[in-house]
Amino acid sequence: MKVLFRTATGLAAPLFCLGLLGVAMPAGAAEFSPAQTKEMGAIVRDYLVNNPEVLRDAMVELDRREKAEQAAAREKIISENSHLFSSPHQAVVGNPNGKVTLVEFFDYNCGYCKKSLDDLAKLMKDDPNLRVVLKDFPVLGPGSVEAAQVASALRNQFSGDKFWAYHQKLLSTRGQVGKAQALAVAKEMGADMGKLERDMASPDVKAGIQEVMQMADGLNLTGTPSWVVGKEVVVGAVGYDELKGKIGNVAKCGKAVCS
Repeated sequence: MKVLFRTATGLAAPLFCLGLLGVAMPAGAAEFSPAQTKEMGAIVRDYLVNNPEVLRDAMVELDRREKAEQAAAREKIISENSHLFSSPHQAVVGNPNGKVTLVEFFDYNCGYCKKSLDDLAKLMKDDPNLRVVLKDFPVLGPGSVEAAQVASALRNQFSGDKFWAYHQKLLSTRGQVGKAQALAVAKEMGADMGKLERDMASPDVKAGIQEVMQMADGLNLTGTPSWVVGKEVVVGAVGYDELKGKIGNVAKCGKAVCS
C-alpha cells in the first residue's frame, strides 16, 4: 500500500508503510536531509502505531503471495517430472490403470502416516479407478532408511495387493520400525529371504530412495505424509474427505480444485 505523507516543510514524500521493515525507500529518498528523513520516519511510525492492521494485512498478503509462488513452482516440477507418477523404483497399488493417480510420500515410522493408512485404504476401496503410488521418504532416522530399503527390495517379489498387504502390516507395526521389523514381516508373509537380502544390496534400491529424496527436495516437502494429486501438493494427514474431494475434482476437471 502506497501512502502519501506531507511533512511540515511542505515536502511530499511517497513512502511504503513497510519501509521500516526493510523495504527499499523510493528513488529520490537519498536527496532528503537527515532532518527530513527523521521526520518522515516518525510519521510512518505514528501511522503504523495508530493503524496496526496495515501490518497485519501486509503479512497476510505476503503469505498469500509466497504460497502462490510455491504452488506455481511445485506445479512446474510436477509437470516436468514424469517419474513422480510413474517410476520403476516405487510401488503402485490400487488400480494400476486407474484414471486418477494419488502419490503418497511416507515414512514407516511416521505416526501421521499410520493414522492416514485407514483413509488411504478407504479411498482405494471406494474408488476402483484410483491408482496409488507409494514413495518411501525415510526422513525419521536410520530405522526408517532400513525399512525403506527392505520394502524397496521386496517389490521384486511382492506387487499389487500383496505389496499393499505388506505395506499395511509394516506401517501398522507398533514401536520403532527398522530392518529387523521389516524383514520379520516379509518372512511372515512368505518372502524368499535370501533373494530379499541380495536385492537389498542392489544399486536400484539406493537409486530409488535417492530419486524420492530429490523429488521431495524439489517440491519443498518438509514432512510426511505428503500427497500429490493432479498438480497439487497436499501436506499432512488431512483426512479422507479432503483427499476424496481433490481426487474427485481431478476426475471431473483434471485439477485438484475445479474453477
